[in-house]
Amino acid sequence: MGEKKCPHCGAWSKWNQHIQDTCEHCGEKLGGADLAYHEKRLAQEKANRENWIFYIKETDGEFVQLVKKVGNFFYTLYIAIITFLAWLIAVLPG
Repeated sequence: MGEKKCPHCGAWSKWNQHIQDTCEHCGEKLGGADLAYHEKRLAQEKANRENWIFYIKETDGEFVQLVKKVGNFFYTLYIAIITFLAWLIAVLPG
């Protein structure tokens, strides 16, 4: 536990190292720019996840869900093989 200066009112408040902690004096979040960055990053991650070709939506039918699950499996398998080959190439010379 420590203290952090509130970016809104300038007073020092107790801080538990969490972005969501609030100021004891004005009630605003102590996160400031870090909180804004964190919220922006969460929104970007959600958008990226939903734009993924194999993202399974609630509106997808059973056949489409099955195809996307199979696609995810083979994509994961492909990436695992490529990663193994890259590791093997890196290990062999030395």
